[in-house]
Amino acid sequence: VVQPGAPGQPTRTLPPSTRATLPPRSPKDVEFMQGMVMHHAQAVEMTALIESHTENKELRLLGARISKSQSDEMKFMKGWLEARGEPVSPPMPGMPGMDMPGHDMSSHHTLMPGMLTPKQMDALRKAKGAEFDRLFLSGMIQHHNGALIMVKDLFDTAGAGQDAELFNFATDVDSGQ
Repeated sequence: VVQPGAPGQPTRTLPPSTRATLPPRSPKDVEFMQGMVMHHAQAVEMTALIESHTENKELRLLGARISKSQSDEMKFMKGWLEARGEPVSPPMPGMPGMDMPGHDMSSHHTLMPGMLTPKQMDALRKAKGAEFDRLFLSGMIQHHNGALIMVKDLFDTAGAGQDAELFNFATDVDSGQ
């Protein structure tokens, strides 16, 4: 590991045992990342319906783009949480440490801003063609607005969003969405 020196100072080579120290994180950072993983998972679930529910070429292209970017971002967020020894999903209220696989998380969980309710998701699954297109697009607008609220919330919290990786990610989400 080579450490650049201060101006006018030589660079130093650090012993191989050197570990990078991660910047301090705030509980809000962790909450933001966990919430975003859930948020993105729903967007991916929504785009998965496109193929069987609509023939609209533009929508299919948009869906593929959303799916790819959200899947890549989910990998990044899970990695960020794992690197800090944090669970990928927030603990369920009233059920410490119990992750119930196969259970619908949305029923136990307060939905993140902008997430579609189980009822909205149901309507989307049942719709076809132009009706699906309309519900999908209005749902995605609602979804993306929610992500923007989550980013604003993060940056409005004192001491949160300082981690460089998280800061860059959150600003990318902000401009991308």
